Amino acid sequence: MNIALWIVQGLVALGFIYSGWLKAFQYDKARASWGWVKDVSKTFVVLIGLAELLGALGIILPLALNITPIWTPIAAIALAAVVCFGALFHIARKEYREIGVNIVFFALTVLVAISRF
Repeated sequence: MNIALWIVQGLVALGFIYSGWLKAFQYDKARASWGWVKDVSKTFVVLIGLAELLGALGIILPLALNITPIWTPIAAIALAAVVCFGALFHIARKEYREIGVNIVFFALTVLVAISRF
């Protein structure tokens, strides 16, 4: 089970690193990739990206380095909250096609949070 959890954590981290990097450091690509980016401030998009990058680091490093490993499930909960708010945002905008990714990442982050507590 531990190996499976590490694989899930790695996949979650990769997904959030990709998404967060685009939002935080490649705003023009994010704007071209996701329609919603055009409708919110650049600062907000960058802050979401930075939060995702920190969460991606937090879901791996504390447990891997055995330095306050309690931060791993806390990071997973924080990422689940980001994804949940993102899904609510897409629902409000009637962007139902976008919600599938949110559901998958929500399930994976909740799995990590529950399993690592």
